[in-house]
Amino acid sequence: MAAGRGRTRRVSLPGVAELLRPAAPGPDGGDQRQASGRERHTQKITVYLSAEELLDLERARLALLRYGAAADRGRIVREAIAVLLADLDARGMDSLLARRIANANRAEPVDADSGQHPTGTTESAV
Repeated sequence: MAAGRGRTRRVSLPGVAELLRPAAPGPDGGDQRQASGRERHTQKITVYLSAEELLDLERARLALLRYGAAADRGRIVREAIAVLLADLDARGMDSLLARRIANANRAEPVDADSGQHPTGTTESAV
């Protein structure tokens, strides 16, 4: 960063209370979680995708465009996250996200030397 700009790259992180509070209404209103729309986003994560996943995301963007619902890839990802997290809030272990992750963890081989799955989770955490 150039000297004199006055802006830092330090990110303000949420506190424990913010992280542990319910993110959406309980099972009755779990589908009410809303993704952020067209606004400036100040938080960032980096997600690495396979070529096939990126192609699938681009196909989804084009399909939405054909349906008259234009959206960039970031918007699609934010909407998908909101839908999956609302389902998780509403259905818990029966949610699509929990079931897919649990099934994927059971299917992943464990490295006998480190006791870790390729995702970095330990065998006892799975």
